[in-house]
Amino acid sequence: MEQVFAPWRIEWVERDDGNSDVDCVFCAFRDGDADREHNVVARSDHAFVLLNNYPYNPGHAMVIPDEHTGDYGDLDSETLLDHARLKQRTFAALEAAMDPDGFNAGLNLGGAAAGGSIDDHLHTHVVPRWEGDTNFMPVVGDTKVIVEAVEDTYDRLHQAFAAQDGTTLDDEDAAVRVGAPPKGL
Repeated sequence: MEQVFAPWRIEWVERDDGNSDVDCVFCAFRDGDADREHNVVARSDHAFVLLNNYPYNPGHAMVIPDEHTGDYGDLDSETLLDHARLKQRTFAALEAAMDPDGFNAGLNLGGAAAGGSIDDHLHTHVVPRWEGDTNFMPVVGDTKVIVEAVEDTYDRLHQAFAAQDGTTLDDEDAAVRVGAPPKGL
């Protein structure tokens, strides 16, 4: 039997079925005000950045348009541009906070067939990658090792977003408010 010590998971185990009354968890996070509690690290005019609760690697984030749709073609030009700019900011913040060797980024479109567990609110996954970040554990042991708690990643990424030009921060528990990216970003 595989065993991995993950004390932060107790919150998930002991949770109430709090999402049973929520139609879309992304919309609930978009409209909520508990950014740090829900791992919402940054917000722009039409999108927000959320750390993945089950990261492939530390820093695994999702850039999510505010508009609730699973169809990429539904996004208007203003939302598409804002979503793309927030992805730029996310890459820059992850580079500053974590110094990865590269990234994987992409959308799961088409629901379960595309591998997405949330198919009615599109989102872009941004996964930092390091040379050698894969090892024998997933292949031989059917176990993924995450080397940093999501809360620690949140602090590092939150600080990196806050250090970018054109951002504001009302308090440490709020997402960083992101404007248009500075020239050259």
